[in-house]
Amino acid sequence: MELSSRFDRALTFASDLHRKQMRKGSGVPYISHLLGVCSLVLEYGGDEDSAIAALLHDAIEDQGGIATRDKIAQEFGQNVVSIVESCSDANKTPKPPWRERKEAYIAHIPEMSSQAALVSAADKIYNANSIIKDHRLIGEEIWERFQAKKEGTLWYYNSLLNAFRQREITPIIEELTRVIQQL
Repeated sequence: MELSSRFDRALTFASDLHRKQMRKGSGVPYISHLLGVCSLVLEYGGDEDSAIAALLHDAIEDQGGIATRDKIAQEFGQNVVSIVESCSDANKTPKPPWRERKEAYIAHIPEMSSQAALVSAADKIYNANSIIKDHRLIGEEIWERFQAKKEGTLWYYNSLLNAFRQREITPIIEELTRVIQQL
């Protein structure tokens, strides 16, 4: 598959949206996460819409809610915005409480399109691998970065994994299983 100039526009759009955002506790530019998720999506067989959605998967919940949703729909189409919406756990500010958002997201996994499930699983793999890497560097204090601390974060990842495995076991879900077991 060859990516088109539409992908290039999405990359610029994502970079502009997240330019001032950093990864939690690390100071790493947020675009690194979006590129990593996009890479996983492409490596696991995603099409251009899925790759674009991977670049934009946090845009609605982190960078403008409904207004950003509308821009994505206008610029990249209904399929992309549907994937991004499916991967978002909130579209308003302030966001609902953490546990409420996470429980709703987990309950939504069986209803996701295969494209949205691919993007979501890639996002969770990237995030879990980041936690593992940072745990090696700073130890148990990693859990202080998270609102839910260690217990809640591990509950969330294990619950996600159970929901994805009940849906369908694909190569990316096998990778998610391996990474969460390591976590």
